[in-house]
Amino acid sequence: MSFSRRTFQRFALGAAALPFMPALALAEGYPSRPVHFIVGFPAGSGPDIVGRIIAQTLSQKLGQSVVVENRPGAGSNLATADVAHAPPDGYMMLLVTTANVINANLYQNLNYNFSRDIAPVALLDSEPFVLEVTPAFPAKTLPEFITYAKANPSKVTMASAGIGSAPHIFGEMFQRMAGIQMAHVPYRGNPLPDLISGQVDMWIGPVQSSLEYIRTGKLRALAMTTKTRFDGLPDVPVVADFVPGYDAGGWLGVGTTNGTPASVIARLNQAINATLTDPDTKARLASLGDTVTPDTTAAFAKMLHQEVEKWGGVIREANIKLEQ
Repeated sequence: MSFSRRTFQRFALGAAALPFMPALALAEGYPSRPVHFIVGFPAGSGPDIVGRIIAQTLSQKLGQSVVVENRPGAGSNLATADVAHAPPDGYMMLLVTTANVINANLYQNLNYNFSRDIAPVALLDSEPFVLEVTPAFPAKTLPEFITYAKANPSKVTMASAGIGSAPHIFGEMFQRMAGIQMAHVPYRGNPLPDLISGQVDMWIGPVQSSLEYIRTGKLRALAMTTKTRFDGLPDVPVVADFVPGYDAGGWLGVGTTNGTPASVIARLNQAINATLTDPDTKARLASLGDTVTPDTTAAFAKMLHQEVEKWGGVIREANIKLEQ
């Protein structure tokens, strides 16, 4: 799925011109009842945990309950569709994730259009991913890994959380940029037990799920996939040190139904940014390995457009298609 400049302008319409305090004045009556925060992943999952941390403090900032509702299914598409078709009044928010921009390119027959039907509200945090291997793997560094993979094409097994998942897409981009070819092994669940036992060789996954395994030596971190190092693993380099230009990571944000008044979106953005700077909330997210990234609605809209374009290019170049 590609987007023209005109499409992006519609995507960000109103966001770039939200006059901050005047818009807030127009939204004084919002919210007057509980706000529903829709999470397209199961209870207890990483996104759900972050969503509940945010909701707790956001309720205080808005003066109304923010109720988290889990609506998992179809890679978060069910939840996204529910918000896309909700009344445009700001009382239903969506936890937007990297999956949304991937799905916008991967699924051909969605009953919603992400860029048209979901209005950006605020960016929440960034979530570093790590390229890691089973401890028995012969490579101790990323350059050694690349050298080994080049000498053994299609013999190194790359686990993922399923076709079209972020680990899969991030891994495909890594293969192309590093000039290697691995054998993709998609899982329907968590591949970490098989990675630890050596049944698969590597995967690129969120650092939160692997941190303790890395620290205890059950997994070996070769590189962080983001532009900068991760404070929790300060000695682990970044992929871009050896594969220039590589940058992949997770993030979470908030969207709502398109057509929601700009004043309501401004009110939500202000309250969310206040939530992210709350010391307790910030510390709880940091304990998960996440870095809060408060920003404007316009900046989040621009980032979403760039992410759709970036991962759409990877999907097309790798010819990634869902199994029918």
